[in-house]
Amino acid sequence: MANQTYRINHQIQAKEVRLLREDGTQIGVLPLSQALEEAKTAGTDAVEIAPNAVPPVVKLIDYKKLIYQLAKKERKDRAAAKKVDLKEVRLTPFMAENDFQTKINRAKEFLGEGNKVRITVKFVGRQLTRKEFGPQMMSRTMEALADLATMDQEAKWVGRQFLATLTPVKKK
Repeated sequence: MANQTYRINHQIQAKEVRLLREDGTQIGVLPLSQALEEAKTAGTDAVEIAPNAVPPVVKLIDYKKLIYQLAKKERKDRAAAKKVDLKEVRLTPFMAENDFQTKINRAKEFLGEGNKVRITVKFVGRQLTRKEFGPQMMSRTMEALADLATMDQEAKWVGRQFLATLTPVKKK
């Protein structure tokens, strides 16, 4: 929850309020005293759910039930939200064509699932003397994945690795 606080019963400061039942049906615009009386006879709380409206909207509902309903809705929304993972594909500057194609196919799978992909060109030992092959391998990779991804983070050197992050292109 966004830690929103609600005014209930005598905390409500408006003179007139738009009153709703628990199921959302409208009772009408009433003076606050009459709305509090309605809440008392119904055995519920008068909860101000839209304080900025003119007149403010007040719902006849048990306050704890309202908090529970909002928490439940938030949990459901959080569960429905798609989680995007960051997957990594590691390449070397002097890899064979078949190995490269295998890695590219794996990256295509990740992008097809909607995940971000970090492409890593890893340099080991004497390969570090030929750093110019890092950008070449990265451009080759970008050409192979151009239809599926856009570069989210430009390629850069981090220690012995040349890294770039790709984001899947939205399907139309």
